[in-house]
Amino acid sequence: MAELFKNIYNEKFINEFSSILSKTVSNFDTPSFTKAIFNSNWKQLELKERMRHITHALNSHLEGDFKNHVDALLHSIAEMQRIGRRETSIEFMFLPDFIEVYGIDYYDISTKAFEKITQFTSCEFAVRPFLLKYPTEMISQMNAWSKHSHASVRRLATEGCRPRLPWAMALPFLKKDPTAILPILEHLKKDTSESVRRSVANNLNDISKDNPEVVLELATKWKGTSEEIDWLVKHGCRTLLKQGGSDVMQLFGFGAVDKIAINHFKIHTPKVKIGDSVVFSFQLKNNAETALKLRLEYGLYYQKANTSLAKKVFKISEKMYSENSATEITRKQSFKIITTRKFHLGKHQVSIIINGQEFPSLDFELVD
Repeated sequence: MAELFKNIYNEKFINEFSSILSKTVSNFDTPSFTKAIFNSNWKQLELKERMRHITHALNSHLEGDFKNHVDALLHSIAEMQRIGRRETSIEFMFLPDFIEVYGIDYYDISTKAFEKITQFTSCEFAVRPFLLKYPTEMISQMNAWSKHSHASVRRLATEGCRPRLPWAMALPFLKKDPTAILPILEHLKKDTSESVRRSVANNLNDISKDNPEVVLELATKWKGTSEEIDWLVKHGCRTLLKQGGSDVMQLFGFGAVDKIAINHFKIHTPKVKIGDSVVFSFQLKNNAETALKLRLEYGLYYQKANTSLAKKVFKISEKMYSENSATEITRKQSFKIITTRKFHLGKHQVSIIINGQEFPSLDFELVD
């Protein structure tokens, strides 16, 4: 059985971190710190709860005011880097969490700390309460960070202000109007770091869910600049492409499908047990006298708790299909139990989608 991810916070890790703190913080009480972490509730805590628990334990074992605490943490990071701890170590994300929890009323100290800490472990979650409390100041700060010499700081400039960053608090003012962050994305779209450019694409994709017209305008403006930016633009438009709007389809060269036919569409597993897969096949027929560029997807309609159906789109291929050609395609979709989706027994559906146009669906049943 795979080790639970939350167990990155184990006794070995805490002992190593305590050892580092004892070298950089005078009179640090390592036994008391360790005991405070591994209390009677520890085993029941999930990953983010463990992270926050360590934050609180750390605060209670550091002396002085918030600035003293930040200095201690930064010295600890310097020591970890000296002994070879790699940057972007995810297990150290309780360090920016400490700034988030205890530094919200110390704007200047906290933003300077974020700039240094993010070069060791990402601060994308921790900056968001600051964006909500100090929107004008933080947008200005992120513009400045977008010009920083370190790629991780530049990435924080765009990742931290994503309107819908997964597993993080949303930023309603940017969901409503993303205008303030567009200069950041404009500046970073040509960044030398792939991780920064990917973050720009993810930010665009977030924006597209609330302001599709903004992303479509930017995509039209940016497309064709370079191979790297073309990839960024398309990745940033992935939600719009799944939605199948004609404007975004035309932008990426996916035209009409009046010469396309779907033949012999069949579900081979009309009853699917939880843990198994639905299997379906069809023939894609291009009746045109020229090759056509096709984005081929399928829609899976999952039954919800109230028996209504909710569609999720999955990509099959995106390529040229020869003139007067027939292509046999088989796909399957797993119903293996996962933590991110709850399955409900009963009717489900599968449909074929070509260049955003959906063809009639077929039913199958999910059974116990």
